[in-house]
Amino acid sequence: MKPTTRKTIVIICCVLLLTMAGRMVYRTAFQMASWGHAPVKSYLTLNKLDALLNLVSSKYVEDVDEKAIIEHLIPQVLSELDPHSTYIPAKEMEKTNEEIEGSFSGVGIQFNIREDTIRVIAVVNGGPAEKAGMKAGDCIVTVEDSVFVGKDINNDLVMKTLRGKKNTKIKVGVKRQGTQDILDYVLTRDDIPVNSVDASYKIGDNIAYIKIGNFSRTTYNEFLNIINHKKSQEGCDRIIIDLRSNPGGLMGAALGILNELLPKNRLMLYVEGRSYPREESRSDGKGSFQQMPVVVLTDEWSASASEIVAGALQDNDRAYIVGRRTYGKGLVQQQIPFKDGSAVRLTVAHYYIPSGRNIQKPYTKGHFDDYEKDLSNRYERGEFGSLDSIQVNDSLRFETRSGRIVYGGGGIIPDYFVPIDTTAVSPWFATVVNKNLVYLYAANYADRHRRELDQCKTVGELRRQLDRQPIAADFVAYARSKGVKGQPQDIEADKEELLIQVYAYIARNILGDNEFWEIAQEKDQTLLKAVELIKDLGTDVGRP
Repeated sequence: MKPTTRKTIVIICCVLLLTMAGRMVYRTAFQMASWGHAPVKSYLTLNKLDALLNLVSSKYVEDVDEKAIIEHLIPQVLSELDPHSTYIPAKEMEKTNEEIEGSFSGVGIQFNIREDTIRVIAVVNGGPAEKAGMKAGDCIVTVEDSVFVGKDINNDLVMKTLRGKKNTKIKVGVKRQGTQDILDYVLTRDDIPVNSVDASYKIGDNIAYIKIGNFSRTTYNEFLNIINHKKSQEGCDRIIIDLRSNPGGLMGAALGILNELLPKNRLMLYVEGRSYPREESRSDGKGSFQQMPVVVLTDEWSASASEIVAGALQDNDRAYIVGRRTYGKGLVQQQIPFKDGSAVRLTVAHYYIPSGRNIQKPYTKGHFDDYEKDLSNRYERGEFGSLDSIQVNDSLRFETRSGRIVYGGGGIIPDYFVPIDTTAVSPWFATVVNKNLVYLYAANYADRHRRELDQCKTVGELRRQLDRQPIAADFVAYARSKGVKGQPQDIEADKEELLIQVYAYIARNILGDNEFWEIAQEKDQTLLKAVELIKDLGTDVGRP
């Protein structure tokens, strides 16, 4: 379909109106003339889309699936507009809503599949599985008294089986290490929270680290509860907010967090579009953390709402941004539901941050190849390795509240640039990682030694326990048993990184996600730069 702006707008309006009215196609009331006799009646009273659909419905040589035609047409129409207007089929809406709403109904376990068996990594606090007595390390081997192991078991099947309507029951059989008999549990499905905060932990004496994976309806309360706890119970008086690889989500959650950090009446964001009058969001001055120093981490996958948080704090001189330039998505999508359970996310406006910057990177309507290749193009011109390689447009110069120069036209450029890690690893280490042997070894080790490892309650205790074991030599033997042999010099060169990854995965199995990230990020250069920076900030940073 060739891009034609006027025609595209007509088509999409027709599709939306027809579908939202609950009618995929309507038939005209006039009589059709027989072929070979009177001429076909003119369709001038209809727009071309309606006319075409009616012609296909009434005159096409074979029966057609009108619903399938519409389902195929809508994505094509939207693809002519911009890179982010999209159609969500009804069958995908449940998963999409879970991400936005922050919950689903299920049994409350985190799992992985190893050796064709479901293995419980963790049970959700207060969830059905925990209440019934299930534990990390359990293997689910039967469901409703039927064997539920084998090569046909996959993540989608497990989730489809274990999830269901609230208050419905499901029976699972569990094999537990040290127990010969299968343990049967009847679990009553309940609402399970989907946390948007991937990790939070204390760094040093007084730094609260919080990694936000996306912005959902639960994000603001998660953030508030974590920072309040870190402040009152652990003595933290400064915050590092990690928004790397955060694709965005609900803008309301992002604005709630900004409101906690900004003084009264600070512009956080404004939205404006052709049919969308300018609408501003300002802080109300009731935030609890207005005087705590803040550093924000970003990278090339930080998008949309995460860019708004970083950009608003930067424009208000409230926080330093550390990392790499963000993705560059500043389009506002409105989700419009259809009666069949599907929905369209239609771009209706642009986001602008306080300095007046529009962070949306450029695109050409109907031709999105360059847009989709933007990150690879950035990489090829060296932007991920050098601040000087970032291309800026002098015509899009803006100023922060204090007069610092910032640029619009595509993402947020950090105040402190940290290049991507290009440290070369040996072929041996690359192979064991690519074959997932590090993860598998750690999971198996945790299962074999769970009794003694369960005595460890902190990262420090776990590390001391593991340091007493010949983990590196044991892993090398394990890799060799899987057909991966390495040269001694390569193994020694990668030993430190190997142990970090093995320890981190063991920590996830024994202690949880927070401890996984705490170990995994020990050599994270962006985080280390943020820690160095925030230690030197006085508690009056960002105050008016």
